[in-house]
Amino acid sequence: MKLISFSTPDDAPIRPGILFDDSKTILDLTPSGFNDALGVISRQFPPTVTAERIPLSEVRLRAPLANPPRIFAIGLNYRDHAKESGMEIPTTPVVFFKLPTAIVGPGDPIVLPKNSTQPDYEAEFAFVIGKGGFRIPASAWRDHVYGYTIVNDVSARDVQFSSTQWSMSKCFPTFCPLGPVIVTADEIADPHALDISLSIDGETLQHSNTRELVFKIPELIEYLSSITPLLPGDIVSTGTPPGVGLGRNPRRWLKPGETVTVTIEGLGSLTNPVVAEQ
Repeated sequence: MKLISFSTPDDAPIRPGILFDDSKTILDLTPSGFNDALGVISRQFPPTVTAERIPLSEVRLRAPLANPPRIFAIGLNYRDHAKESGMEIPTTPVVFFKLPTAIVGPGDPIVLPKNSTQPDYEAEFAFVIGKGGFRIPASAWRDHVYGYTIVNDVSARDVQFSSTQWSMSKCFPTFCPLGPVIVTADEIADPHALDISLSIDGETLQHSNTRELVFKIPELIEYLSSITPLLPGDIVSTGTPPGVGLGRNPRRWLKPGETVTVTIEGLGSLTNPVVAEQ
């Protein structure tokens, strides 16, 4: 199942839905008693629906989950990215947070803030918690993953390295493009064998595979839940592969007028234009 959130031209509230495999029609889940995608995820089982299909062309896709309890992000989780950043490969997951106020959906602009001159892009594969829990063993990870989605972990590098804490550099408004869908776990046989790439205006700048993750989903679930109970709807963004602007020579920052696309095998593509703050 592909869980989405959408809106209609009549400015009705954002609603949860299902995108059908033909990618041309959707099903509105609100008649079945769901107010948002978090409610669908919290139920932990496929919804029973009887509503009619709606042409995708008549709606606007939004971020599939706009109100996650938390967004955990994992730093330096691809070996080559750690090297290009001039940092050691971690022996323990490097965890920071992105705030839900940074979330935008497919097609929404990434707004470059006036108080940063080094905005960077980061293609990331993310998983969404379905069944929560505390001190979850790595062997039980499949019982706790609802599905998978795409994140662009946009980062203000000058803000990031002005402090020992990374989170503030990741939390400007629009710095968490998310979507276009959450693909439920049953549709992805092996989440550790997916091609991931990022392009800007058609030029591929990042390309790797989730098999290159230093800490994979089982280890991340065990580590995070050993410290804080995981909650339904928590998003864990697993880190970015090499090729970010920070690691290039010369360094390559996002610029207004560009279009960024992140593509992950089985999850589709997330595309966002880049604009300057007015």
